[in-house]
Parts: sequence; C-alpha cells; structure tokens
Amino acid sequence: MATQSIGLFEAKTHLSELVARAEQGEEVVITRHNKPVAKLVPLSAGSDDARVRHEKAVREMVEFRKRYKLKGVSPRTLIDAGRKH
Repeated sequence: MATQSIGLFEAKTHLSELVARAEQGEEVVITRHNKPVAKLVPLSAGSDDARVRHEKAVREMVEFRKRYKLKGVSPRTLIDAGRKH
C-alpha cells in the first residue's frame, strides 16, 4: 500500500478513520504547511523493530560480558559512564 500524506487539520478531523486504516496496515504521513512532521503507522511495525533492536542489544551485552571479565564493574556503571560522554 502506498503511503498517504494528509494535513494536520484534516488529520485531527479524521483521526478515528486514520487509526482504523493504520490498524489495517496503512501508513499516513501528517504534514504541517506541506512539510512532513509525523507518521501514523501500525503499532506492530514499530514494536517489532524495537523488539529486534532490544534483543540485539541484550545479546551484544551478554557477549561483551563473556569476552571481558570486568571485576567490580556492573553493566549499569558502564551505561552511566557512556551517557556522560
């Protein structure tokens, strides 16, 4: 299915219809002044991507911990240190 663009005002007016279309797999780009600002997508599409990224990150952390034995350093400490930089 092709992605449709719709103006913000019209999207607000027809939100229920747009949500129903998303449930059926359609994607809708919402524009403001003819510029794309948001995309309405089926929930399963976004959650599958997030789940896959999360599972990959967990696998990588497990592999890292197996490869490098860090005594006295928790994963939380490493995460916090990475956020500071």
